[in-house]
Amino acid sequence: MYFTDRGIEELADRRGEEEVSFAWLADRLREFVDLNPEFETPVERLATWLARLDDEDD
Repeated sequence: MYFTDRGIEELADRRGEEEVSFAWLADRLREFVDLNPEFETPVERLATWLARLDDEDD
């Protein structure tokens, strides 16, 4: 188990029944990067990966 799995599990446990929009998620990611600018690159990579999940070329 990766260290980050604990955070992912907590997210699923606490908010797993909720439905959110991608606009809400994008706002939370922007807010996180504003508070933690050192994580700009990983958050950008995650957002790009999520945006391209269905692309056949990748």
